[in-house]
Amino acid sequence: MNRLLLAILLVVTALIAPAQITYKTENNISYRTGENLDAYMKERCNLDIYIPENLDSFTTVVWFHGGGLTAGEKSIPERLKNKKFAVVAVNYRLSPKVKSPAYVDDAAAAVAWVFKNISKYGGDPKKIVVSGHSAGGYLACMIGLDKHYLAAYGIDANAIQKLVPFSGQMITHFEIRKERGIKDTTPVVDEFAPLFHIRADAPPLCLITGDRELEMLGRYEENAYMCRMMKLSGHKQTTLFELDGFNHGGMAEPAFDLLLRILMK
Repeated sequence: MNRLLLAILLVVTALIAPAQITYKTENNISYRTGENLDAYMKERCNLDIYIPENLDSFTTVVWFHGGGLTAGEKSIPERLKNKKFAVVAVNYRLSPKVKSPAYVDDAAAAVAWVFKNISKYGGDPKKIVVSGHSAGGYLACMIGLDKHYLAAYGIDANAIQKLVPFSGQMITHFEIRKERGIKDTTPVVDEFAPLFHIRADAPPLCLITGDRELEMLGRYEENAYMCRMMKLSGHKQTTLFELDGFNHGGMAEPAFDLLLRILMK
């Protein structure tokens, strides 16, 4: 093969071969602005964003860490990297330094930031999925179902493409009950419970839990009841997955497989 033909073949191959997707990360972006931010808000109200650089109109997953609303640190889950979508990992203020609903409001402010800014990075604001593990799953559900949190930032919660909580609490979170002096084994369903905000017009909801015999504090049963009540309300796109053999902490790894399958649909 002469050199000219080889050069032509190389050029043609380069033109028809798909470009390799590269990713970049930007860390510690503040999702709150203004003069009224205290030191703790400046410390905690920030996010990291992991973005495909040479794709347009990509999906974005907003990820809230767990930790019982008292601990935890944002990080981009390894299982969600290199999958042709963006990931936004969010920090939020924690109890007991703040009380409810400060951390829920932080979650809403972060998701609103994504809606208002993701197009600058090439993402599609119509393709935003909100997820998280444990306390993070609780926050995802609260801002996706109680519309007033996102409405305060000019965003309709129904614009969320999907809600995918991993082992999220569906009754009032046990840390909020603790703030009120209520035992974690005493169930409460009030305005701080996703169950309080069931509605037929909510975004598609995929509930994932660990094994009912291994989960903490009836977490599977809460999610099963949530699934049933959403369906009875007329919601057509609620699903429930129980991951047999996995406890509360261990269920996250196989749950990522389900999240990836959901994102591929």
